[in-house]
Amino acid sequence: MARGKVQMRRIENPVHRQVTFCKRRMGLLKKAKELSVLCDADIGVMVFSPHGKVYELATNGNMQGLIERYKGSNTEAHGESSEQNKPEVIQQEVLLLRQEIDLLQKGLRYMYGENDINHMNLNELQALESNLEIWVHNIRYTKMQIISREIEMLKTKEGILKAANDILQERVLYSIP
Repeated sequence: MARGKVQMRRIENPVHRQVTFCKRRMGLLKKAKELSVLCDADIGVMVFSPHGKVYELATNGNMQGLIERYKGSNTEAHGESSEQNKPEVIQQEVLLLRQEIDLLQKGLRYMYGENDINHMNLNELQALESNLEIWVHNIRYTKMQIISREIEMLKTKEGILKAANDILQERVLYSIP
């Protein structure tokens, strides 16, 4: 079934607005992650909620690393030779990848209880929190889809049972002498 065209204006109902924000934010983060995986692109997305909460996704390394890389590519576009910086850029990317791998491995060890979380620094904790938030949002989104399907299935079943009940009540009424 095709979707209707959505008017691009502020949603007045605060509950509907919050629900739409959560769904669209998750969709945006999911699409960014898919684009990163499919095209091997480094993507950074920051979303500020109406309540001031920050949601971010950095697909390669951390957001600060992507911002620094953006600043570096901006200066290259203004006249610096990119050929001179290639080995440095490659070394920096290798370093970022190693840091990301270390961070993910460390995060897994903390999640499995192998290490004490008190030994993580602020950046590591923020990256771990960001990943956990993304995972929780993905899980909630999938859970909501499953619940919605089950509700639709139960509504269908309810309709069938009501129709069967009506038929049985008619039979009982007509069978009484």
